[in-house]
Amino acid sequence: MLQFLITVSKRRDRRPLDARSLALSTLLGTHPPELPVGALIDLGGLFGIAPGTMRTALSRMLAAGEVAAPSEGRYRLVGPLLDRQRAQDAGRRRPPASWDGTWHSVVSAPDQRQLADRRRFRAAMTNARFGELRPDIWMRPANLAAPTAEPDWIVLTGAAAGLAHDVLVARLWDLAAIAADALTLVGELDELRASLDWTDPASIPPIFSASAAVVRFLRAEPLLPAELVPAHWPPDELRAAYDDVEADFQRLLSDFLRGARASTR
Repeated sequence: MLQFLITVSKRRDRRPLDARSLALSTLLGTHPPELPVGALIDLGGLFGIAPGTMRTALSRMLAAGEVAAPSEGRYRLVGPLLDRQRAQDAGRRRPPASWDGTWHSVVSAPDQRQLADRRRFRAAMTNARFGELRPDIWMRPANLAAPTAEPDWIVLTGAAAGLAHDVLVARLWDLAAIAADALTLVGELDELRASLDWTDPASIPPIFSASAAVVRFLRAEPLLPAELVPAHWPPDELRAAYDDVEADFQRLLSDFLRGARASTR
């Protein structure tokens, strides 16, 4: 079943999706993350993307190790992008209700690292919903599991003495900005629900555009314990709002992709 998430960005700042972004967002929202090239090409057509442009984007993703081709004419996400999909899926769920007051800390120990290693560490911390205290030191409340330590990481869990919890949270995340973005997205979902025909494939691009830029919000939203966020936390409202529209959007997109699959047989 397709489980589409929505990526955050204010509508006036949103750029059109290119072929790679469209293919990546579609595969990230598909379970399992595999589709025939014909389905991706037909979807690209709704966005004004030429078949050759989509094929080129997929070939480049294959060369970059972002996708594999398990059978002729099909593409599947592989490698770190599967971690990204798991992080997106986790963003759909509210954080665990219980928290014992402890914190996880992860330190990257080497004095010098290659750029690729720094990027990999940052991506791992982002997917685990840690906040950056300073370069190479990331923290979060221990209401979620700590990442598995790698050879050059130091992973600690325990009480955080010195700073009050709310002060530490403010050092790691801008809660006001997170809340404002969530409320913007709730309003956009409400507008899309009211203004579009959710049975018409022509409605896919505006819904997808709101969706494609909103994946990053639910993927990066820190899933903090209830004790550390304001009451009536807007990201929880966004999750509920998305649940309300998800089934209709999944049905519309699934029907379209299913028709595209059938046309390639």
